[in-house]
Amino acid sequence: MNCILLPAVNFHNESAYINAAAQIEHVNQVLGAKVGDTLKVGQLEGHLGSAVITDMTPERILLGNVDLTTAPPPKLDLTVVLALPRPKVLRRLIMDMTALGVRDIILINSYRTQKSYWQSPMLNRLDEFVLEGLQQGIDTAAPRISLQKRFKPFVEDELAALMTNRAIIAHPYGALSFSQYMQQQLKNAESPQKVLPSMVFVGAEGGWIDYEVEMLARQGCQAVHIGARILRTEAAVNAILGQWLL
Repeated sequence: MNCILLPAVNFHNESAYINAAAQIEHVNQVLGAKVGDTLKVGQLEGHLGSAVITDMTPERILLGNVDLTTAPPPKLDLTVVLALPRPKVLRRLIMDMTALGVRDIILINSYRTQKSYWQSPMLNRLDEFVLEGLQQGIDTAAPRISLQKRFKPFVEDELAALMTNRAIIAHPYGALSFSQYMQQQLKNAESPQKVLPSMVFVGAEGGWIDYEVEMLARQGCQAVHIGARILRTEAAVNAILGQWLL
């Protein structure tokens, strides 16, 4: 973690405390910090800054001279609709998308999503994975995460209201590459920032089936590919979202 994020209740005036076991272990074992050292800290849904360690015990680290003056980085104007992946992959993806600054994440059912994934205890730990991603990306504002267990009703009844701009489907058999898609949009755009879509659909292992792609296309989504290689879901997500960072 590149900063220590704490809830608002852990702050009082210019002091604060760390009481989460994982954070205490990180300060002790990874940072090797001692009383008098300065830490990068932030308040969840607040600002970033620094604090000085004033006391340390196995159960709590006390902080003084807390100075939170830096606003968190802006979110990407982006919603990622992700077919619910395998539980072990879910943790990495939530962390990565959070660290990259995705504003909204929608976990959706798909034909290739196994029903057992929706009973995974990992879904009860999303806040934990978000915190890890925020601390990695030095951010304080969590993405909004929602669960959609029914693909067809979501696409037919809710998608149109959520599409504030264009939407693309990451699909290895799409007619256009992402580069070609961007070149087409640039022809009539005032700036590169305005051509990026506001929504990206990414399938789980095995991708989307033709029926799903066709349903999304009827709502105005464009299928695009990112090359000849078939990538794992987490590799595809990071490759695509890198375009927004650039």
